[in-house]
Amino acid sequence: MNGSATSGEPAAARVVAALRAAGLTVATAESLTGGLVCAALVDVPGASTVVRGAVVAYATELKESVLGVDGELLARTGPVDAEVARQMARGARARLGADVGLATTGVAGPGPADGHPAGTVFVAVAADALPGGAAARLLRSPGERAAVRRSAVEAVLADLAALLRPPA
Repeated sequence: MNGSATSGEPAAARVVAALRAAGLTVATAESLTGGLVCAALVDVPGASTVVRGAVVAYATELKESVLGVDGELLARTGPVDAEVARQMARGARARLGADVGLATTGVAGPGPADGHPAGTVFVAVAADALPGGAAARLLRSPGERAAVRRSAVEAVLADLAALLRPPA
C-alpha cells in the first residue's frame, strides 16, 4: 500500500474518478487531520456521487463510542496505533455505509503526545479487497503541524489510489 502520484492531476481528483469508475463509495474517520481528507475529496466536482461522509473523532473516547474502536485496545496502546487506524477505517466504512473507509490518527505536534513524537502518524484503508479487510502504515512526517497533517492526507489518498489502480 504505497502509492505515489504519477500525473499532474491532484490525488483527490484521481481517487474520486477511480471510485466513480469502480462504482464505489468512500467514508473517512479522521483524528489529527480534522476533516482535511474529506475536504480534499469534496473539493472535487462530482464527489457527491462517491463520498458518503466523515467522522472527525479527535477525542480518544469518540474513537470507541462513535467508530467502534476496541476500548481495551485504546487503553493498552493509545490512539496512535496501526490497529486503531484499521479499526477507525472499518468503523467509518460500517457506520457511514461506504465500500471503502479511510482513517488518520497520530501526533501533528508541535510536541509529543501519547508517548509518540510529533510527526508519528498512522493511515489506514478498509476495503473488501484487502487481506483482513484493512491495511495501515506508519508515517514519520517531519516538519511543523500543518505539514504533518498535509502529509497524512496525501498518504491516505495515495494508498487508496494504489488500491483502486487497475492491475498492469
